[in-house]
Amino acid sequence: MLTISQRGYEMPASPIRKLVPYAEQAKKKGLTVFHLNIGQPDIETPKPVLDAVRHSDFKVLEYSHSAGNESYRKKLVQYYAGKGIDVNHQQIIVTTGGSEAILFGFMACLDPGDEVIIPEPFYANYNGFAVEAGVKVVPITASIETGFALPPIADFEQKITPRTKAIIICNPNNPTGYLYSREELDTLKEIVKKHNLYLFSDEAYREFCYTGTHFSAMQLEGIEDHVLLMDTISKRYSACGGRIGALVTKNQAVLDAVMKFAQARLSPPSFAQIAGEAAIDLPENYFDTIKEEYLKRRDAVVSRLNAMPGVTCPNPGGAFYAVVELPISDSDHFCQWLLESFEHNGATVMMAPATGFYQTPGLGKKEVRIAYVLNEDAIHKAMDCLEAALKVYPGRTL
Repeated sequence: MLTISQRGYEMPASPIRKLVPYAEQAKKKGLTVFHLNIGQPDIETPKPVLDAVRHSDFKVLEYSHSAGNESYRKKLVQYYAGKGIDVNHQQIIVTTGGSEAILFGFMACLDPGDEVIIPEPFYANYNGFAVEAGVKVVPITASIETGFALPPIADFEQKITPRTKAIIICNPNNPTGYLYSREELDTLKEIVKKHNLYLFSDEAYREFCYTGTHFSAMQLEGIEDHVLLMDTISKRYSACGGRIGALVTKNQAVLDAVMKFAQARLSPPSFAQIAGEAAIDLPENYFDTIKEEYLKRRDAVVSRLNAMPGVTCPNPGGAFYAVVELPISDSDHFCQWLLESFEHNGATVMMAPATGFYQTPGLGKKEVRIAYVLNEDAIHKAMDCLEAALKVYPGRTL
């Protein structure tokens, strides 16, 4: 009898997408489903970005350089300089989405069996990339009571073993929306220096900060060789389908190793590099309107949720996510029940159970992740659904 690999068995299902079949069935019944489960913004992709692709003129759609088009990488140098990050184009490798940047980082810096420490709850796909690379994820739990702030340095010290090779953070954070401060980054700097670790920094949401200023791990002085930046155009320019990201580091040995993985997959997508290059030429005030829109959506979500009995929602400092505690005992069951057995005014809401964002068994059972990527009117209708659902849900604990 044929069998699949152990890796295939261990690969986790996406907590963000695993309920899709139930959502599809709800739509077939005629229900409107408000998708708060996935970070797919409804913000339009900028017209100049799409026009750059539409008007591209070449006779052969060739492979690009394995590191990405030089013209795009040089444009990225300009972009990063505007964020206070000093790199040259040879320190940037363009990847197929931010996902490939994370996977390449794991593959280049860690051996099978090595450990990476991640504050939880964390972006669920880190687990999948770790399985692909044979890496062990070691979680350090952040608490909703502190708004998911960086856990104390003592918690990190307790988790470090001879197999520990890296720490990964997402700043601002997916799924919590927490924005790490410069002081917290300095804390990580000291841990990284003391234990000779890599620091992977996923900064996909740097443009969307509401309660402070974004400070990049690439700006930390004295650990330049330790830092790998993972980046993407997906959320920045509402171009999730473009699948263009970047791995950025000043560590030449890491760049050389990553380049070999990049060569093995040949090249990143050509059309999306054209889009990414055009996006850097957008007016400086482009993000002002977008950020203002997300801030209004955040405020609407947070105020509505915290007005519901038994619901706790910290105020996210950035990105467009919130992890919310509900008066329930099983978020997986609740999220499925919403799609299978509930409707309010012909609609229901789809959310991501937070269990999939924790590595520690049993955590996240009372929590869901909400992505406030819909317009304000849709958000209020979704909150109406959720509020009504919590009043009649058989598993309510309040």
